[in-house]
Amino acid sequence: MSPSTGVDASGSAGTLDVARAWLAQDRDPETRAELDAVVTAAASGDAAALAQLKERFAGRLQFGTAGLRAELGWGPLRMNRVVVTQAAAGLARFLVDTGRQRSVVIGYDGRVNSDVFARDSAEVMRGLGLDVTLLPTALPTPVLAFAVRHLDVGAGVMVTASHNPPRDNGYKVYLGGDDAGSQIVPPVDAEIAAAIDAVAAGSISDLPRETDHTVADDALVDAYVAATAATVGAPALPAAEQPSVVYTAMHGVGWQTAKAVFAAAGFAEPAVVPEQIDPDGAFPTVAFPNPEEPGAMDLAIARGVAVGADLVIANDPDADRLALAIPSGDSYRRLSGNEVGWLLGWRAAARAAEAGQTGTLSASIVSSPALARVAARYGLQHRDTLTGFKWVSRVPDLLFGYEEALGYLVDPQVVRDKDGISAALSLLDLATELAASGSTIADQLDAFAAQFGAFASGQVATRVDDLSRIGEVMAALRSSPPTTLGPLDVLATTDYAAGVQGFPPSDILRYDLSGDARVIVRPSGTEPKVKVYIDTVAATSAEAQSLVDALAEAIRPRVS
Repeated sequence: MSPSTGVDASGSAGTLDVARAWLAQDRDPETRAELDAVVTAAASGDAAALAQLKERFAGRLQFGTAGLRAELGWGPLRMNRVVVTQAAAGLARFLVDTGRQRSVVIGYDGRVNSDVFARDSAEVMRGLGLDVTLLPTALPTPVLAFAVRHLDVGAGVMVTASHNPPRDNGYKVYLGGDDAGSQIVPPVDAEIAAAIDAVAAGSISDLPRETDHTVADDALVDAYVAATAATVGAPALPAAEQPSVVYTAMHGVGWQTAKAVFAAAGFAEPAVVPEQIDPDGAFPTVAFPNPEEPGAMDLAIARGVAVGADLVIANDPDADRLALAIPSGDSYRRLSGNEVGWLLGWRAAARAAEAGQTGTLSASIVSSPALARVAARYGLQHRDTLTGFKWVSRVPDLLFGYEEALGYLVDPQVVRDKDGISAALSLLDLATELAASGSTIADQLDAFAAQFGAFASGQVATRVDDLSRIGEVMAALRSSPPTTLGPLDVLATTDYAAGVQGFPPSDILRYDLSGDARVIVRPSGTEPKVKVYIDTVAATSAEAQSLVDALAEAIRPRVS
C-alpha cells in the first residue's frame, strides 16, 4: 500500500491511481505540470514514464530528528507543497494531541520555494487552530531558533536545507516549553512522523486553511540583534584599529542580520564578497554552498587577498555555521571546525573563570577531545554528546558547545542551537582583544598548543553507491576489530550499538589508541558515506598532523 494514499500501487493501474490522487491535491503549478506529463505518458504506454512513477511513489520522505530534507520535485520522496503541507498538519496535530502550547513560529531562508512552503505551513496550521507567527522575510535559522523562546511558543519551524546542494530544501522543527527551543529528539520525532503519516493517508485538499496568521515585525529581529550583540563587551579597540575582515553570506540570508549585530556590538563593517552577499537560491558561484567544501571559499579568500584582510569569515546559506580563514603566506588557511571550537571554548572557559561561574563545555563525540583538557584546566565539567546540536544544546548547565562541522553555540541563553552569527561576533571580539595586545588568531592557536597540547584532526569519508555496503563495512569492523592502526596500538574498542556511557544505541565504533589518539567510525547521517574521524595530540602540530596522516592511511582500506 502507498503510505501517502493507501492505494495499492503494485500494478500499472494502481500506480496511475496513486499518481492521479497526488496530482489532484497538488497546488503547485510547476510540479503539477511535470507530474501530469509523466502520468499522461505512462497512461499511453510509455514504460519509462511508468517506471519513473513507480520509483517516485515507492515510499515517502522519512521525518526524523533533522525533520525533512530532500531534492525539490513531485511525489512523496521529494520536497514539495504536498509533502510540506502534510508535515505542517502532522506537527499541528502532534502539538494539539500531546497538550503542548498551540502556537508556532515559522521562518524560512532564501532557497527556491522556502517562502512558499512557509506560507503553506502557516495557513494550514492556522486552519487547524494554532496561533501562528510567520517571520517577515527570509532570515537566518538562528533568528527562528531565538524566536521560539522569545515568543514562548510551542514549536518552531524553519524551512531550510542549510548548506545542501542548490536543488534541495528542508523542514526543521524546534520545540518550546520544557524543550527550551532545542531541536527535536527521540521519541518526539517518531510521534510527529506518525501524525504526518496519518495526514498523508488522506488528501491535503480536505485540510482547513486560514490566512489570518500574524506576520512578525522588525521588533523580533531587533530583539535577536540586541541579545546577540550583548554576548560580548565593548570592543578592545576603536573601529578604525580593529582587525580587517572580509565576510561572505555564500548566497544565503546571513548578511543583513550579521551586519546589524556587528554594528550593534561596536565592530567595523566588514568588506563583503559582492557576488555572494545577497540571497540567491541558485547559488551561482559555488558548486556546493558549504564552507567546508573545497573551493567554496575561493571568492572570499580572493577578496581577502585583494583588501589585505586579517580575517575571512563565511556563514553557510542559513547562517547557522561559521568558517574562518586566516593569513598564511600569500593566501589564507581555513581553520578546521575543531580549531575554531578550541579557541571559542577556551575563551568561554576563561570568561567563566573570571566571573566565578561553573558549568559545562560540550562537544559531539566526533569533535576533538581538546575541549575536555580546557574544561579540566578551568575546573569545569565536560560532556560528549551524540552528533547533532539537538544533543549539544540540551546539556545541563551548558556554557559553550560545538561540533567539528563548523557549528558553535556561544550563549545558550540566547539561542539553543548552533549560531554562525553569534560565533562570528565572538571571533571578532577575540581577534580584537588579541590585536590590542599585539597578537593574532594564529598566535592564539600556538598559545593553545603550548598550554593544552598540539592537537590535530582529520577525516576519511568513503561514498557508496549501494547503502548496504555501509552495513557491511561496520559489520566487518565489528567482526575483525583492528589491534593496531598505523604506528599506534589500539588500547580499547567501544561499540555504541548497544548503548554505552549514557548514550542511546548508535552505529558508532570508537578506537582509543596509544598516545591519546582516537579514531571514530560511523555512517553519515545525511549522505551515503562511511565517515572516519581522527584525532591526535603530540609535542608539536607537525607531529600531530603526521600521526593523523598515518592513521588515515591505515583505516582507509578498512572502510573502502
